[in-house]
Amino acid sequence: MPGFNKVVSCYSEAMAGLQDGMSIVSGGFGLCGIPENLIKQIKKMATKDLTIISNNCGTTNHGLGILLFDRQVRKMIASYVGENENFEAQMMAGELEVELTPQGTLAEKIRAGGAGIPAFYTATGYGTPVAEGKEVKEFNGRHYILEQALTADFAIIKAWKADTMGNLVYRKTARNFNPMAATAGKITVVEVEEIVQAGSLDPDEIHTPGIYVDRLIQGTFDKTIEQRTILTAS
Repeated sequence: MPGFNKVVSCYSEAMAGLQDGMSIVSGGFGLCGIPENLIKQIKKMATKDLTIISNNCGTTNHGLGILLFDRQVRKMIASYVGENENFEAQMMAGELEVELTPQGTLAEKIRAGGAGIPAFYTATGYGTPVAEGKEVKEFNGRHYILEQALTADFAIIKAWKADTMGNLVYRKTARNFNPMAATAGKITVVEVEEIVQAGSLDPDEIHTPGIYVDRLIQGTFDKTIEQRTILTAS
């Protein structure tokens, strides 16, 4: 079925159409399950004034963090600053707009956006700066704040395996923000370690249906470890 083949041949084709001022939702948690080669392509393209939605902004020298060196990011929507010195410095200096969001709320904002739900109420953040300027309602004696869903112009995703139709399988902890982020982009671009023929995957093992995927590319990955911990015998 050639018309359903989502595979592209190069990273420039994968990220074609990305322009200054656009928004991107990225899968990954720390450096686990990040679309590292798609991020490198964005850096290569020198696209500016971007809004990035992701759990965090990588580390200083890896992942989304590499986009901060040339000030490609205007706004970061994330749950924490993490292991990124540039992120912290630019945020504290007011050079990078940052919207810090509780991690579970961020995940649900992305999931809701992909599901076509414009907003939802959550108790998380009530009575803190997170709730400032947001609508508050009381349900069953408890206060909840209204959070708006998130979508983006592009979603960039890392999966383990895919078939040519874009059906995706994630591996272990790399199945973090990727499944919900894959649903929240107008254009969803996925890089994987292995591509198999359509029909090769057991339908029961598919985590993201190919209907959400627009472009698919096979890559090789460094899989940098964020913090290496070694247990030595005493």
